[in-house]
Amino acid sequence: MLTHLSPTPSRPARVVVLGSAGFVGAASVRELRRAGLETLALGRAELDLLSPAAAAELQALLRPDDALVFVSARAPCKNPAMLVENLRMAEPVCAALRAVPVAQVVYISSDAVYRDSVSPLTESSCAEPASAHGVMHLGREVLLRADYAGPLALLRPTLIYGADDPHNGYGPNRFRRLAAAGQEIVLFGEGEERRDHVRVEDVASLVRLIVQHRSAGVLNAVSGEVASFRELAEYTAAQFPTRVPVRGSPRRGPMPHGGHRPFDAAAIGRAFPGFAMESWRAGLAAACRAAGGSVS
Repeated sequence: MLTHLSPTPSRPARVVVLGSAGFVGAASVRELRRAGLETLALGRAELDLLSPAAAAELQALLRPDDALVFVSARAPCKNPAMLVENLRMAEPVCAALRAVPVAQVVYISSDAVYRDSVSPLTESSCAEPASAHGVMHLGREVLLRADYAGPLALLRPTLIYGADDPHNGYGPNRFRRLAAAGQEIVLFGEGEERRDHVRVEDVASLVRLIVQHRSAGVLNAVSGEVASFRELAEYTAAQFPTRVPVRGSPRRGPMPHGGHRPFDAAAIGRAFPGFAMESWRAGLAAACRAAGGSVS
């Protein structure tokens, strides 16, 4: 569901990355610079989006021929206060874009904007979030659409893992840290729920491709594979010399998303025929090697 304004890859004059100090932002900056694209990296130290002067400061930095990648967020968004704060962070971005309508905007959203479905989710699935995190991202998407009339690309990743993840959230990132430290991995329930996971380097590659093609529209950053959390935990444990135990625990509350959240990844192949997502096994093995593991 992307439209390429540059059918063949081109070089934007400059790429500005808001949120460059974060997990996805930092990976995107590395990928853009690796491709030789001029990149202005703006983390909170360079531009605090909650500052009263943020809109004027960003406006002064932007150029009309820039591509702007908006990643900055307090995530995951867990409660009403965080929701309000994240929407406030979008306000100066929208104000700056009204004053300096850049050549392209890429917003890193989330698959949390979608309503659960028994069928594989696609870019045309109903955007009806059931969490504060999903509401936050959908709200930001609406604000950007209202204030920016140029080519807007919405990239919606599913669960992201990688060696540099700072969040330690349940799943591959926490499992890897526990296994590396020789500590047992404790699952919610028996870890039977099945989810799609993507490595951060693949998300960054999609950001680069979207910028190089000056794309507009919606694309889900998904692999099309689902794996149970037990599969992920057992596989992660096997990547380290001392294999830690994996055990279940009593589950509190229902399984998120009914225990199964599949995606149809066909749109990635249509948009970028030469690009392929890494399988979760290969990607997770690489992340474990970065943490001192070795493939068994």
